[in-house]
Amino acid sequence: MTATDSPLHHDPISNRVIALAGLVQALAQVRRVADTGQAEESILLTAMDSVFRIDAESVAAVYGGLGAVRPGLQLLRDYFAGTARDEQLPKLAFSVMQLERRFSGEPAVVAKVQAGIRGCAPAAARDGSSNPDVLAAMGALYSDTLSGLRPRILIQGNPHYLAQPAVVSEVRAVLLAAVRSATLWRQMGGNTLDFLLRRRQMGAAVDALL
Repeated sequence: MTATDSPLHHDPISNRVIALAGLVQALAQVRRVADTGQAEESILLTAMDSVFRIDAESVAAVYGGLGAVRPGLQLLRDYFAGTARDEQLPKLAFSVMQLERRFSGEPAVVAKVQAGIRGCAPAAARDGSSNPDVLAAMGALYSDTLSGLRPRILIQGNPHYLAQPAVVSEVRAVLLAAVRSATLWRQMGGNTLDFLLRRRQMGAAVDALL
């Protein structure tokens, strides 16, 4: 789960904002699936494709282009404007950032996740990254690796759907995609101080990208 070393097409703040948009967009999808049992296919595909795009030419290219993270950018705009409708989403994002920091300090876990992604890449390329079998494999990978680290990410939702194995697998698979975005955000220089010291800059970058 590493980002490309190729030249990037945006300034550092914009790169962080794009990765952050990918993160919150994935987590909004997690919340939707947990509540309704249904994914929005285009957003699910963007999230899962990002897991397998290791060597992309830019941060935006990890997601298939800037347009693919527009829903995430809109969520960020609402957050920075103080008009966010889902109060749980920022808390969930910060928990994933904490989890990613712990994950990045566990080389054996990182290696296991990377090996699992490489092993599933041919099926994702052949059948699509949102194929149920791919989602099941990625969900199992998350369960076998990241779910054992702290903080443990707890997802609230409709018990009816969260009792279904396919829904649980999908939630875990998209959480893996969220961690991928958190990794990218950190690699672009992101840290939690950004939300205190660079909030205005990040808000301006979101507006410019939209």
